[in-house]
Formats: sequence, C-alpha cells, structure tokens
Amino acid sequence: MTLNGTDLKGILETDFRNIVRSDKKIRNAYLLVHSDKLGLHLDIAEGKTGESDASPLQSSHMASVGKLFTATVIGMLHDQGKLEYNDPISGFLDENVIRSLHIYKGHDYSHEITVRHLLTQTSGLNDVFFHMFEKITADTNYEVSLTEALEWGKVNLKPVGKPGQRLYYTDTNYYLLGMIIEKITGKTFHDVVHQMIFEPLGMVHSWINGFSVPSVKPIFPPAGIWLKGINCIDNHRLSIIDYAGGGVVAPMSELLLFMKSLVGGRLVKQETLTLMINDDTIMGFPTLAFKYGYSIWKPMRIPLLLPEKYFCWGCVGITGAFMFYHPRTESYIIGTFNDSSYTSKALKYMFNKVVGKLLKAES
Repeated sequence: MTLNGTDLKGILETDFRNIVRSDKKIRNAYLLVHSDKLGLHLDIAEGKTGESDASPLQSSHMASVGKLFTATVIGMLHDQGKLEYNDPISGFLDENVIRSLHIYKGHDYSHEITVRHLLTQTSGLNDVFFHMFEKITADTNYEVSLTEALEWGKVNLKPVGKPGQRLYYTDTNYYLLGMIIEKITGKTFHDVVHQMIFEPLGMVHSWINGFSVPSVKPIFPPAGIWLKGINCIDNHRLSIIDYAGGGVVAPMSELLLFMKSLVGGRLVKQETLTLMINDDTIMGFPTLAFKYGYSIWKPMRIPLLLPEKYFCWGCVGITGAFMFYHPRTESYIIGTFNDSSYTSKALKYMFNKVVGKLLKAES
C-alpha cells in the first residue's frame, strides 16, 4: 500500500506520540520529518518541560549530534586551505597538549596523530568524558577545565591502540578538533560555530551550551536532557566537558536548516561532503551494523535486514538524538527522546517507524 503525504504525516505523528506517552522515562521528545519530494513536513513535540507542555519551538541539546557541526567547521577550514586532513595535529596544538598525549606500549605516537584520525575516531586515544561526568555528578564542588581533563586522561587512561589501528569512539578526539579550530581561527570554538554556521544560516535560536547564547532570546526554555538519570541542561560544569564533542542546542527547525545546507553543498564543497560520507570505518561492537567517519554514521547494507533502500547518513547522540538524511526519499529525519535510555532505541525507531514508512510513501 502506497501512503500519500497526509496519511504518512498522521501515521508518523501517532506512532511518535504513542511511544513517548507509553514510556515513563521520556520526559519530553521532539520529531521533525521533512521531504519536498513526498510533500511532507512534520514538526512535533510531546511531553513536558517542568509543568509546561513541550513545544516544537523549544531548543534541545543534541548531545553528540553536535559533533557534525565540529566536523563541518573542520571541512570548511579544509576548503579554505587552512588545513589538510592528513596534517599532524602537532602542527596546530601547543606542545603542552601534545606532550605524552599518546604513549602506547612504550612508544610515543603523539606526533603521529592526524586531523583525519580525530575525525574518524581512529586516533587510539581513550575517552575522558564519562570519567569526568562521574566525578562531576558525584561531587558538587568538582570542576575541571578542558585542559585539566585532557591532562587527567594522559595520567589515568591508556590509549586503546596505535593511530589508525582501530575505531574507538571518544569525545577526546573532538575536544582536540575544537582546540585546532580555535588555533587556526584565533577565536573561541563557540564564536566560530556562530559566525560560520548559525548566523549565515539564520539559526537564531541556537547556541553552544554553557558557552554562548542565542542571537534571539527564545520564548520557551530549552528542553531537559537526561543522562543516566541526571538533567544536564543547566549544569555548567558538565557543559565544559561537552564543548566541541556535542554542545549544540537548537530547535528541530533550525537543525533542518543546517542539514539542508550541508546536503546542498552550501557549507562544504560537494567533494568534501562526499569524502566525509565515504571515508569511514566499521564501528564494531555494539554498533556492528554501522560505519563511521567525520561524525557521520551510516548503516551497512545488509540484505533482508537493511537493504540498499534504507541507506541514509547522519549522526546520533547518547540521549536518543538523531539527525539523518535519507537520499532515496530526499527526507530529513531529526529528533530526540532526550534520555540516555534511548541511546540505541532511537535508531531502531528511526529505521523501523520512520524510514520504513517513508519508503511506503515513495513506492
């Protein structure tokens, strides 16, 4: 049965609202699905922020979806001739950052890490975020700077492999990318994101959590974001260790502006975007069915389970956030369940409840 745009919109909305209403762990959730090809635009919210009903106009913290903004800025600097992907990061970062950054089995690989290694999560560096998260949430007086967090990682965490040897997903890589952006531009990371992405695209209600404010004051407060049962949206100490690893807060409609511009070649050159999509590595357990590179997740083509027609690309966040483009139906699928209990369930929802329905409308 082929679905028309109106029927599809109603089905998607009903499915989404039923899921949110049936799960007590979800306080608020947001979904935007847009396709000019299918004549579809859905932008809805379900749940509450405090005592107020959730609104599609609210901004949501998108967790690691923000990494795609970091990777895009790097791509823009690449297109401007400010860096090459295979450049060693030691050419951009201060020696105190590089010193003893990556010592693996007695060998110092710190000067062998490239920008590409960071973008593809293949630097071999370990992850400091959750160690810092546990310290900050356990002690209300504990505060750490980004530099201090990286130094703690050098002393207390061992690298997981040589640069280029394996994929290991870590915020540490994106911290370093943020620092590279600052070194190249001479500006703070959040100012760069505002000046290079938010302002040109009209993302007036978007900001980097804990570091900046939107250019237009929002009518609604930002939605809560729950990580391991803790609401992180107003915790400044946590926002410090979020940084370039995922601090973007935006309404779904403005995330759509970003994705349309990225897909349309208005942020990076088409050849750069093609490289970002195709230069990837199999992620491995527990995300065996995905490849990753430049903050872009792609499902692997698996006959019967995930055939070619389901192919899409985008990014995800640990709180059930997702932002994808489905080329076959020219659809943008953006949303969040704002709770870490939906880390894996959000992707299953997107493929089963959204992409599957889009294909029925397209066929």
